[in-house]
Amino acid sequence: MEIIRLTYPFEAVPDAPAAAMAIGFFDGVHQGHREVIGRAVELARQRQLISAIMTFDPHPREVLHRQKLRYITPMNDKLRHFAECGVDRTCVLTFDRRLSLLTPERFVDEVLLPLKAAAVVVGFNFTFGHLGRGNADTLRELAGDKMLVSVVRPFLIDGYKVSSTMIREKLLAGDVEKAAELIGRRYSLRGTVVRGHGRGRSIGVPTANVLPSESYLIPKTGVYAAYVTVGERRREAVMNIGYKPTFGDNDAEPTLEAHLIGYEGDLYGREVEVEFVARLRGEQKFESAEKLVEQIRTDIGKAKEILSFTSNPRM
Repeated sequence: MEIIRLTYPFEAVPDAPAAAMAIGFFDGVHQGHREVIGRAVELARQRQLISAIMTFDPHPREVLHRQKLRYITPMNDKLRHFAECGVDRTCVLTFDRRLSLLTPERFVDEVLLPLKAAAVVVGFNFTFGHLGRGNADTLRELAGDKMLVSVVRPFLIDGYKVSSTMIREKLLAGDVEKAAELIGRRYSLRGTVVRGHGRGRSIGVPTANVLPSESYLIPKTGVYAAYVTVGERRREAVMNIGYKPTFGDNDAEPTLEAHLIGYEGDLYGREVEVEFVARLRGEQKFESAEKLVEQIRTDIGKAKEILSFTSNPRM
């Protein structure tokens, strides 16, 4: 997949064939998003166009409301999932004040048409242009005979509309299983193993302290059954997200500690991917390190039991 990063106004537009283009922020690249992207891929095939995605970086709220956001899929993960969808090209458009001030008319004339969007696919709740004044109907009207506009209906599970907002709510509640159902794969994050206090090794349960590589949404504090991938090897793990109350730590941010079941090697400096499978319990304060170790052994047993029933490597 070709990746093009652009800032409006364009100094030069890459020369490329006409495209069927899915447009959206696509945080999570969840099942509803994949319907939109899949429609663009299908239209490209039918009309002999290239398939493309237009997405934005950063999220508009970071620019317009100065909110620092955490993402279900930061940009590098998002691009990887786009490639898995079979898309030929992704245009990453810098979202800044200048872009935000474009009227819907100018967005069509000065962004979509120069990028040779012959067909555009959007979700049912798509908005664009200054203050979000344009919607799918506006886009159809402005497109006229210059481009085809296709609008994808909501993707429903159990009668509920799948959305990034709902997935965020599930993750923040610790319901990683429901989040996986909505996304269409397990929630995961990537990070580097860094040195911690070394307490896990001192009590006989070594852990890898994972420092997220990007601004990921962190699930609710607690203990999770998980998979941790190091290089090409995927291992069963117990993941703790929390503040280590037993030891009285006073960290400003929760730490992510993974115990890789049956693994004793050195992971410092290695990049890992953590897939969250199920939440085992909330974070607790124990009266002693011995009681904590006893609980961790129980957690490991529960995690192994849960992971033994997960046949799909990603679901």
